[in-house]
Amino acid sequence: MGARKIAAFPMYDLPQLASATDAFWGAIAKRLEDAGLTGVPISLTRSEDYAATWRDPRLLLGQACGYPLMKRFRNAARIVATPLYTSPGCESWSHCSVFITNAKAGRPTLDALRGSVCAVNGFDSNTGMNLLRAAIAPLAGKRAFFHSVVVTGSHLASLEAVADGRADLAAIDCVSFAHFQHFEPALARRVTQIGRSTRTAAPPFITARETDDAVVEILRGALNDVAADPELDSVRAALVIGGFEVLSEADYEFALRIEKDAATEGYPDLR
Repeated sequence: MGARKIAAFPMYDLPQLASATDAFWGAIAKRLEDAGLTGVPISLTRSEDYAATWRDPRLLLGQACGYPLMKRFRNAARIVATPLYTSPGCESWSHCSVFITNAKAGRPTLDALRGSVCAVNGFDSNTGMNLLRAAIAPLAGKRAFFHSVVVTGSHLASLEAVADGRADLAAIDCVSFAHFQHFEPALARRVTQIGRSTRTAAPPFITARETDDAVVEILRGALNDVAADPELDSVRAALVIGGFEVLSEADYEFALRIEKDAATEGYPDLR
């Protein structure tokens, strides 16, 4: 019997989606066991330390933000497949950020928000920071653009900061924002969408770097089977997953090119 592995899907694991996420993993796990894999975890690992999960050599299947994956963890994990999300702002395997301001502020342009307070979920976030930095870089003139940038710790906390007037602008992952509109409609109505970022590849499903090619193919087969199972229609609908596509690391390096372009414009840091 093989050593027990771990699985973790932290990117969109909202409390309201826990049952759907668990059902999604349960369906995958059954297919992996049926394919002969040993050590398949019974339940998902839920930890606030995403980085530790992404680095864990026991990781059988997880999901990561593509920007830190390429920047810091590419030697620890390999890409299995990319989900095809169906939320507004998604197109095929890509997704984007939604730029939001307080609803009482009207619809200001990004340029009009110079000197304001910006909220980010974290400086290692693609949708919360990297894509916003790319949009601000041409406007900044190689200088600080915001009065201050506050770190909230999550997309939901950034949404709350803007809705409460503690921040003037935030960039929210479009899949997350669609979930917030569904589960927190009163909160979502207190902000206004003023634009969207460029698109990058959606957060990939990953496995430990040491996972061999044969197991990766089994993982891909399980994901594709789950994506096509009519008995899981409601689960996929809740998670807004329409299917999967296999991308390469080169597809995710676009997030690093965006970072480099901002630095070339004299705006290496969101400030």
